[in-house]
Amino acid sequence: MLPPGRGLLWFGLVLGSVCASLESAAQGNSAADALNVLLIIVDDLRPSLGCYGDKLVRSPNIDQLASHSLLFQNAFAQQAVCAPSRVSFLTGRRPDTTRLYDFSSYWRVHAGNFSTIPQYFKENGYVTLSVGKVFHPGVSSNHSDDSPYSWSLPAYHPSSEKYENTKTCRGPDGELHANLLCPVDVADVPEGTLPDKQSTEQAIRLLEKMKTSASPFFLAVGYHKPHIPFRYPKEFQKLYPLENITLAPDPQVPAGLPPVAYSPWMDIRQREDVQALNLSVPYGPVPADFQRKIRQSYFASVSYVDTQVGQLLSALDELQLASSTVVVLTSDHGWALGEHGEWAKYSNFDVTTRVPLMFYVPGRTAPLPEAGEKLFPYIDPFDSASEPMEPGQQAMDLVELLSLFPTLAGLAGLRVPPRCPIPSFHVQLCREGQNLLKHFQFRAVEGDPPVHANPRELVAYSQYPRPADSPQWNSDKPSLKDIKIMGYSIRTIDYRYTVWVGFSPQEFLANFSDIHAGELYFVDSDPLQDHNVYNDSQGGALPWSLMP
Repeated sequence: MLPPGRGLLWFGLVLGSVCASLESAAQGNSAADALNVLLIIVDDLRPSLGCYGDKLVRSPNIDQLASHSLLFQNAFAQQAVCAPSRVSFLTGRRPDTTRLYDFSSYWRVHAGNFSTIPQYFKENGYVTLSVGKVFHPGVSSNHSDDSPYSWSLPAYHPSSEKYENTKTCRGPDGELHANLLCPVDVADVPEGTLPDKQSTEQAIRLLEKMKTSASPFFLAVGYHKPHIPFRYPKEFQKLYPLENITLAPDPQVPAGLPPVAYSPWMDIRQREDVQALNLSVPYGPVPADFQRKIRQSYFASVSYVDTQVGQLLSALDELQLASSTVVVLTSDHGWALGEHGEWAKYSNFDVTTRVPLMFYVPGRTAPLPEAGEKLFPYIDPFDSASEPMEPGQQAMDLVELLSLFPTLAGLAGLRVPPRCPIPSFHVQLCREGQNLLKHFQFRAVEGDPPVHANPRELVAYSQYPRPADSPQWNSDKPSLKDIKIMGYSIRTIDYRYTVWVGFSPQEFLANFSDIHAGELYFVDSDPLQDHNVYNDSQGGALPWSLMP
């Protein structure tokens, strides 16, 4: 039996091996030689993209980026909700270390004065810039997006953000509503624009200024869509006729799902168009025709974001920065589109924890562009003549978003932060994630031992808090004080195993002897994770024999 108390910090890291740190061979680069970094974070984006094999979604610009990138097929977030996930991967620490499971604390005060990715780049001579939703705004980033620690200039937020949840959605009755489904005529919305359009414009302006800078830059751009509400230019609906939209392959709540694992998706229930459906709580199904409309609007929002990414990357090309800039695209977590009867994130399933992750590294994942060559010409998603693009390189290893910190540092030629001790609350600069540089065929610094594949690396850990054993009004987003149960989840190539255990929010301790429920899904026979065999394995005992 595991000793009570250490949470995922103990549950995950003690079981993982400490790999030899791969330092970049380019230590001590001059500013003129340093690679820039463009980090693109898309909100609530699951891998519903052409480059991930989705035959319906039109994402030609992201697919084009993938064609010049190393794409990770099995990348996972550490908690499927915005603020905890972003603080986790931007600090390189797990939620049990940042002690952020909700939206209501700032890690530098609440847990430890941990360095962030942009802070580390800033301290190493980079101009660091934030546009849009990078950190989650509010208490969790000290109402400042962690300025001035992380950013050289105050973070930019689009002025039209404040209208996202207001009555700007014209319904069938001709009136304006605060709806979930919100295709709009951009000319008619307040300020005549949308947040992601403003973010793209600002990011391009910053790229133009950095073109002549003597210092390298780290630019993070956070796009709002496809986060709810699905507020996007209405023309993108035309890409997805309702007759082409299918339902989720598993739209029912699985019979063996423990109630504690279910997300009752209370946030979309607050939208006017969903309220009009009079759905029962928590398991009442959404009517099939409205399910198709939700899926249509999610996919339309993805294509809308794809155009913004395309314009941004096209500007990078035009400014001749593509040969000197590492480009990374990822998401903070996924989103369920009816799978398991859920319409949200807030769970440990693959559909909410698996994210897109791709790295373009000039001269390494793709040849350096020749003079006048365009790697990222803008592609119109409405152009039916454009050919689908395959990823340039793919990695099947399971990886975590925690790996962003050491990997970006190494790709830019900075010293890779050391692995964190356990515990690490007193350590400002370290990282809990694996370094992915070996996937880019980097050589270790002279004298380092060779790096061999280690089965323990092929593990991703996620977690999610609950206030009770059954779904209730705050099950999706419990405040820290209300957390009574923590679901710790291990994903390997073969299975996903989750155990729901007692948790003390006062002491930040999980009690692994207080087991409330468990889940075990085998990937080969149950890829959608619909058949929980936890109670069939070893009489419901913890299946430690399955540990890698």
